[in-house]
Amino acid sequence: MRILIVKLSSLGDVVHAMPAVQDIRRAYPQAQIDWVVERGFVPLVRRCEGVSRVIGCELRRWRKSPFTSETRRAWRSFKAELQREQYDAVIDLQGLTKSGLISWLATLAPMGKRFGLANQTEGSSFEAPARWLADVAITLPTHIHAVARSRELCARALGYVAPTHQSFGLQADRSNRHPLVALVHGTSRADKQWPLASWHALGKRLNEQGYGVALPHGSDEEQKCAQQIANGLGNATVWTRLGLDSLADALAQCAGVVGVDSGLSHIAVALNSPHVQIYNFDTAWRTGPPASARQCSVFAAPTPTVDAVWQAWRRVSTQEKLS
Repeated sequence: MRILIVKLSSLGDVVHAMPAVQDIRRAYPQAQIDWVVERGFVPLVRRCEGVSRVIGCELRRWRKSPFTSETRRAWRSFKAELQREQYDAVIDLQGLTKSGLISWLATLAPMGKRFGLANQTEGSSFEAPARWLADVAITLPTHIHAVARSRELCARALGYVAPTHQSFGLQADRSNRHPLVALVHGTSRADKQWPLASWHALGKRLNEQGYGVALPHGSDEEQKCAQQIANGLGNATVWTRLGLDSLADALAQCAGVVGVDSGLSHIAVALNSPHVQIYNFDTAWRTGPPASARQCSVFAAPTPTVDAVWQAWRRVSTQEKLS
């Protein structure tokens, strides 16, 4: 069986789709599973166990200059790569017009089918044309976690029951562990941020407990914020800007992660790192980590206190030491 997953972006959404691949592997151990994703996320998807071929596209860039010769060449190359294999099942996990069109362009094997979402779920993006472009549109519960959304769609498309156990299959180098806690402060939405003063206060408490603080960043603005957090801390390092595969390795080698609702925090969840995820909105049920001894979310409006986040970190870090 050859299966094509279409999940283009964003970082958190891509990570949330990884457990669906692990479910397919359990149900069909001999299946070839390929994945279409935005090129920036290709290095991370290559780390997902069970993915045979990663097909990178650059729809975001191509849409800015659709008629240039460079874009036309890149599109032809992408289309040829997409249509190189015949697929028994093409599964659009995104539910957008662009992902539906890519699913429609993929080549089906005889009796092959395209599967997609029939409805929007709470807090997710959905566009009706994606439903029309699928051979089989599957209706899901509207109140469903982002990970369960992808897992359930694949299970119903391919005719198996998703297992209770959830695994992301994200591979990372864990050979060198360090007494560092990564503070994932950056996010694409300003209303998801935690105050810099709170990050600094948390960093001081971590230093007092013997932890160094690591500060990743993905833009010049995030780098500036990272430096502001680090200023005045006794043991804090602003990481150089890393690719997603290197970031996964760096996070896996930390003692834990504290972060806002962002793609890097979702990588920490996928790595099963001791992790506290900070929410200014009551949406952890949809995107947050499953409550466990190693991971939890903290929510308060307008934003959680340093004490609340600190107590949550002490709980997950204590469990890590006991294990």
